[in-house]
Amino acid sequence: MKAKLYDKRGKAKGDVSLPKCFSFRIRADILLKVFEAQKGSFAQAYGAKEGAGAQYSASGISKKKRHDWKATYGKGISRVPRKIMSRHGASFNWIGATVASTRGGRRPHAPRAEKNLFKKINKKELLIALKSALVGTFDVKALEKKYNRKMGMGGVFNSGILEVKTKDFVLAMKSVFGESFDSVLKHKSIRAGIGKMRGRKYKSNAGLLFVVGNEESMKRKGIEIVHVNDLAVKDLAPNGVAGRLVCYTEKAVEEIGGRFG
Repeated sequence: MKAKLYDKRGKAKGDVSLPKCFSFRIRADILLKVFEAQKGSFAQAYGAKEGAGAQYSASGISKKKRHDWKATYGKGISRVPRKIMSRHGASFNWIGATVASTRGGRRPHAPRAEKNLFKKINKKELLIALKSALVGTFDVKALEKKYNRKMGMGGVFNSGILEVKTKDFVLAMKSVFGESFDSVLKHKSIRAGIGKMRGRKYKSNAGLLFVVGNEESMKRKGIEIVHVNDLAVKDLAPNGVAGRLVCYTEKAVEEIGGRFG
């Protein structure tokens, strides 16, 4: 399989032969399976604070004995744990506390930060998923299905692209992707629905992924940059489906061939 080779200005200078791993058959089922398995490993641990909702001295022991101090006999109340807010003689102002059915009480099954989200993955399946994700970056049908329109395809750049200024880099991307450039840069927008009130006010597109060699470095605002050794399924297929706008350096393509064959 061959891909276009571009210079630092985004002009095609010929073709470059890609390693065998880019000619692999896309296995969408295994790709999605591995993505879902790895999702927990990359997720940040979260959970409820230990003891949350149980800071009140509400014992839950209510006496139904007649003529006894603090007894609930004849009060018409259940045995829910209660805290005393105030009292007048033997008349108490009780409020339910601690248990899940009360205001400010603990959650019945709160998430635990110490939960182990790691899942084992078969090595052969992991390799198949990575190869499928790589193929999706140069597969026209996968890109069109992912973006629901005709998309320009990324390519391979020479090392000169690493040194250009951001303004020239953007012009090079416009030259390569044409009408698809609106999907190259990341842009954040406010979510339309009620999710704004549930911790996900903003949503963003994936943008362009630029894969560089392990010894190469690049800093660009608005795109994602990954070294070959750090490549994962979540980078090449952000939602577990093959197809993403990706560009490579010549050195990165060479190292990918050495890593994946």
